[in-house]
Amino acid sequence: MAENKKTSRRREARRRLRRRRFNFFPRIRAYFLAGVLVTAPLAITFAVARWLIEIVDRNIVPIIPAHWNPDTYLRETIGIEIGLPGLGLLILFVMITLIGALAAGFLGRMVLSFGESILARMPVIRSVYGAIKQILETLLKQQSGAFRQAVLIEYPRRGIWAIGFITGTTEGEVQNLVREEVVNVFLPTTPNPTSGFLLFVPGKDIVILNMGVEEAVKMVISGGIVTPPDRRNEIERATPQVSAKTYEKSDDSRESRRDGINPNED
Repeated sequence: MAENKKTSRRREARRRLRRRRFNFFPRIRAYFLAGVLVTAPLAITFAVARWLIEIVDRNIVPIIPAHWNPDTYLRETIGIEIGLPGLGLLILFVMITLIGALAAGFLGRMVLSFGESILARMPVIRSVYGAIKQILETLLKQQSGAFRQAVLIEYPRRGIWAIGFITGTTEGEVQNLVREEVVNVFLPTTPNPTSGFLLFVPGKDIVILNMGVEEAVKMVISGGIVTPPDRRNEIERATPQVSAKTYEKSDDSRESRRDGINPNED
């Protein structure tokens, strides 16, 4: 009996040891993935910031006169040339701020209008300059509603939904040619949201999303891997608001009117 008990204890000890060995590798894998989730965003952010700072420093620092360069002062006083990181970025920020302050004054506006009049006489440059200026004025305008609202639209056909961003209300020739009131919607691509399509969508076919623009952009860039939580109340979450079948009758009646058929006739 005693020998049987010892044998059973040994077998149980071996089983426990094997379980520990098997559980060891999944734990290491889980710890490694957790470490990747923590360090990868930090490393990528640091790499992008360093790349941007190096590009700006490489192009701005050589323009600074030697007697105004802090690196020259440190080299002469301490005897060590450190090479201050971010110096070019700081100088660029100060220069842009000073230019904006000068452009806001009377003399600055005169110089700016004179320069724009010269650019307006150049065939290709005036088109590029005018387009870039108009886009920047729209994006940087404090009261602008561009890219401040994420929406859901059916694209490229009924029953398939896509995330878009309202860029404004359609005006001019496009709105005058369309019977319904349409809205400018920018439909970004994945994973590069800077490219996409400009769609003129009727306002009644647009579903306003409760998520913010940043959350919607993250969802587009990640290809749906990063999904923001639904912050609506339980009643709204449990009640679907849209369906592809909702627009089937309107589509049929629209096609019938286009073909000259009365949709009410059997």
